[in-house]
Amino acid sequence: MVAFSGSGDSKQATNAYKDKSKPAEIRKSNITAAKAVADAIRTSLGPKGMDKMIQSANGEVAITNDGATILKQMNVIHPAAKMLVELSNAQDVEAGDGTTSVVVVAGALLEASEKLLQKGIHPTGISDGFQKAAAKSIEIIKNMATPIQLTDRESLVKSASTALNSKVVSQQSSLLAPLAVDAVLKVVDPAKDTNVDLKDIKVIKKLGGTVEDTKLVDGLVFTQKSSNVNGPRKIEKAKIGLIQFCISPPKTDMDYNVVVSDYTAMDRVLREERAYILNIVKQIKKAGCNVLLIQKSILRDALSELAIHFLDKIKCMVINNIEREDIDYVCKTLNCRPIASLDHFVAENLVSADLVEDVMTGNSHFVQITGINNPGRTVSIIVRGSNKLVLEEAERSLHDALCVIRCLVKQRALLAGGGAPEIEISLKLTELARLVTGVDAYCYRAFAQALEVIPLTLAENAGLNPITTVTELRNRHSQGEVTAGINVRKGAITNILEENVVQPLLVSISAITLASETVRSILKIDDIVNTRGY
Repeated sequence: MVAFSGSGDSKQATNAYKDKSKPAEIRKSNITAAKAVADAIRTSLGPKGMDKMIQSANGEVAITNDGATILKQMNVIHPAAKMLVELSNAQDVEAGDGTTSVVVVAGALLEASEKLLQKGIHPTGISDGFQKAAAKSIEIIKNMATPIQLTDRESLVKSASTALNSKVVSQQSSLLAPLAVDAVLKVVDPAKDTNVDLKDIKVIKKLGGTVEDTKLVDGLVFTQKSSNVNGPRKIEKAKIGLIQFCISPPKTDMDYNVVVSDYTAMDRVLREERAYILNIVKQIKKAGCNVLLIQKSILRDALSELAIHFLDKIKCMVINNIEREDIDYVCKTLNCRPIASLDHFVAENLVSADLVEDVMTGNSHFVQITGINNPGRTVSIIVRGSNKLVLEEAERSLHDALCVIRCLVKQRALLAGGGAPEIEISLKLTELARLVTGVDAYCYRAFAQALEVIPLTLAENAGLNPITTVTELRNRHSQGEVTAGINVRKGAITNILEENVVQPLLVSISAITLASETVRSILKIDDIVNTRGY
């Protein structure tokens, strides 16, 4: 017979009870880490937000206020904080804009959930309540949205300008916004397309000049200069051939060598090489080709010096070393197929264009093909900048503007900006919280208060009094002014649609959905397990 002492049992019971504090500590640690990430980029929200200077390990410097870019470069160690970095990246992929807002909202929701946890509400209850609140929020903003048509160019430009106003290159928004709209409208069919493949819009960075020199090229642009030595630099009424074979002497396999022992044999080899290249060049001339595009070769030189000499003589412009991944884009633009062998190099496989010219900008060259007959739905944008930092930020900003127009192609509706949708959701959810019972009422109220972080931060970053501004904004919305928002230029609450501050509906839907999903994931974590390293 075995006897157990009562004191031992009570000791075990207290130990078991004490262990339950671990999930709470883990949750607190996760929430604190994620909030720290949100606070780090909160100051860069909105048109008056601050920029961050990012220095990489190799000493390279970047200046930006794009949330996704900042977080991507940030050295984040905590696993929960990494979830917010992934959240920003997911928003960048889904909508392309609102990458800072989504992290700031997630941080505010985590702060709200921390208060609910302190009240003793179970994490699963909070998670379910937030899910319902997010679904209601999306219903509310869908009712606020204004439908648009892709033929309404002015609305599209307004939307792109709003996205650009918070960037480093905001002064150039009047140039970059119409450029982004024109680029997207050139590659989509407004009647039937519901998405935009941004690979059809090739953005080429060229150092030199200023951002104002950025231009849209309705045609094809190659970053390299023509390979000719004494050949033509400008060809009108061009006949273009895209080839995937090499114009250089054939080589043996890796395992074999050709040993030439005397001068006569050497002479014969050179004669054979000359005849081989001359035969290819004659075929090119016979087909009537005067612009030759050659794919980059791995095994041997795609173009020999002798070939360049012959091609110069027949006045044929050559663009060499076109990367493999660019071939699809070139084929789509020219509406042609690459020619894989000399037998298929005939006049029918060539493409006509009005002008091909080698253009010099600053200290670099690029080749531009315009006036292509029967072109594909693609377009090129040449971005210019006085230095590397400006150039890279201009490219990032242009990408965001293109993504905003892509959002409008996907979901053709606009919302007022300036914190108007967030305050409207906050008011409606607070009203709804009075009608529901139980845990959901607390969660709706917490969700509503958390969304006020966007107008609060906008006011704070613009140097306004955040409490006074948000109180006035809430008051105006309760009186039925749905489009009232924070006008950071005038430092007052105005009808934000009159200021042309608009954003795509998809950006807001994506931000609320992704932020609430991430917060729910973090709330459901009650332990962090480290794996064994092998």
